[in-house]
Amino acid sequence: MSLPIVLSFCALLLLCALALLWSRWPVWMKGLLVVGVSVFYFYADEAVHGIWGWPSPDPLPERFSLLAAVIDEPTAKSAGGLYIWVSAIENGRPAAQPRAYRLPYTKDLHTLLSEGMKKVRQGVSQVGTAEPKQGPKGFSWLRPGSDEQAIKIRDLPVPQLPEK
Repeated sequence: MSLPIVLSFCALLLLCALALLWSRWPVWMKGLLVVGVSVFYFYADEAVHGIWGWPSPDPLPERFSLLAAVIDEPTAKSAGGLYIWVSAIENGRPAAQPRAYRLPYTKDLHTLLSEGMKKVRQGVSQVGTAEPKQGPKGFSWLRPGSDEQAIKIRDLPVPQLPEK
């Protein structure tokens, strides 16, 4: 998250603390302030989460067209990650606006994305599918976007024109 957004939330928190602790507002007004700020928090979280350009930790769309990939290999200081830019395929057509996603680094996915990007550079469009992996979920619902997916990438079939 960027520094201005964090500072904005800190300023809002400070103002609320001051209003709750040292104001002579009636209790019902302080309660209304707490409810209002809570609603604002969830609205702001959704707005910040939806900012285009930031890699989303959300699961990939079920079907997508691979546009680009950046591979950040793990080092002693970072866990690494795979950053991909895709267009979701909706109703048989790519979505109007692409989206960036961040995936945890795995060697298998690194190899799959490298091969897919080689073909994209050669002019062969790549289409992918992402399906949730089956198995025990555990506490994954506590970590949004942590659901593992089985990702497959293949060449986009060449459209066949009808004979004349």
